[in-house]
Amino acid sequence: MKNILIISGHTNLAASVANKTILETLNERLPEAEIVKLDELYPDFKIDVEAEQQKLLRADIIVLQFPLFWYSAPSILERWTGDKLKGKKLILSFTTGAPETLYSREGAMGYAIDEFLPCYKAVCRLTQMEYCGSVYTCGISYGNRTTPELIEQQKGASVEHAERLIRLLETL
Repeated sequence: MKNILIISGHTNLAASVANKTILETLNERLPEAEIVKLDELYPDFKIDVEAEQQKLLRADIIVLQFPLFWYSAPSILERWTGDKLKGKKLILSFTTGAPETLYSREGAMGYAIDEFLPCYKAVCRLTQMEYCGSVYTCGISYGNRTTPELIEQQKGASVEHAERLIRLLETL
């Protein structure tokens, strides 16, 4: 498999169930992938650009793993950037708190999930990256983990999310 760089943009991964489980599953299943947890490395949001660019130089495929916040990536992920992206492949891997039924023209969001992604496709075009799709899981929220059973459901959905992401990575 190609060199995979997974960037976690969760702002508090220690408090996460879904994103933490996804990353743990990826770490187990793809031990050769490099996983970067921005919240641990840069709690002050002061990104070490040189260090991050070195990671980009080694990568063939970049996966951005994050919870969708206000229809976008968390700000720490938006601050993570570099000029070493040309020719890299990009996959978006994210979770939402709201159930998928709300992401439609008729739903509360008024838009389908894919309608929130053009900015990432535009970044790919600008930086000459190849957009290779997205993997997402809806209905993963703090409010939906009030019992041990609900936490286990979220973990199960998160492992399934990681498996779908691995299958997509295997096609590249």
